[in-house]
Amino acid sequence: MMVDQDDSQIALNQKPVRVYADGIYDLFHFGHARSLEQAKKSFPNTYLLVGCCNDETTHKYKGKTVMTEQERYESLRHCKWVDEVIPDVPWVINQEFIDKHQIDYVAHDSLPYADTSGAGKDVYEFVKAIGKFKETKRTEGISTSDIIMRIIKDYNQYVMRNLDRGYSRKDLGVSYVKEKRLRMNMGLKKLHEKVKKQQEKVEKKIQTVGKIAGMNRTEWVENADRLVAGFLEMFEEGCHKMGTAIRDRIQEQLKAQQLKSLLYDEWDDDGDDEFYEDESVEYYSD
Repeated sequence: MMVDQDDSQIALNQKPVRVYADGIYDLFHFGHARSLEQAKKSFPNTYLLVGCCNDETTHKYKGKTVMTEQERYESLRHCKWVDEVIPDVPWVINQEFIDKHQIDYVAHDSLPYADTSGAGKDVYEFVKAIGKFKETKRTEGISTSDIIMRIIKDYNQYVMRNLDRGYSRKDLGVSYVKEKRLRMNMGLKKLHEKVKKQQEKVEKKIQTVGKIAGMNRTEWVENADRLVAGFLEMFEEGCHKMGTAIRDRIQEQLKAQQLKSLLYDEWDDDGDDEFYEDESVEYYSD
């Protein structure tokens, strides 16, 4: 089908539709990028403006962020769907903001987004009322809160990995006792893994010996079970004693260190062994 040259020229000269999308965009992920892609593709010719709230506003209405405002702004600037980033935007936009940035439509998912500032039940209530709302779809299975929960779930492993990389316990907000317990548990876990591998090797060797000896199946099974059971019982008993001795030794060292620190008033008050300091911190998904 041939396209008329005049129609083509009109399409090129047509003014882009200015679509605005806003959010927190903490730990910027592909769910964020997909929503911005939808906003960018709302019209054949779209200029996408993306607003991002600063730390003060976000912490006041939503809770603590992982990334700073500058890091969040910069993440958005590197998204290929974004034409312009507007920093330090208001929590709820009004007609003045729309006029200032010449916004034609506001893009977001359609779920009511609670307006904790007190201006309404939905942040986008005003935009929907004036017919400038453009719906996008959320990506299931990914959110900022989900990423944070994954980190919390495997917290001990992440702490140990960063301790091994050279971070101090104070950098990670971990108490002296917590650090020692993590190191002890990780050591015992590695020992257990070595024991398991050794058990598998011994079982294979016993099977090989049985085949070479030419035992019939029934006789081999009875002898193999007896040999393996006897070896494992002896081996696990030794490992248990070793683990208990290591644990007792570390506990003695911790008690001695704590007593010494108390005497010289050097025991640092890092709080309890919880892996976060403020239980009231609220993370969010947008």
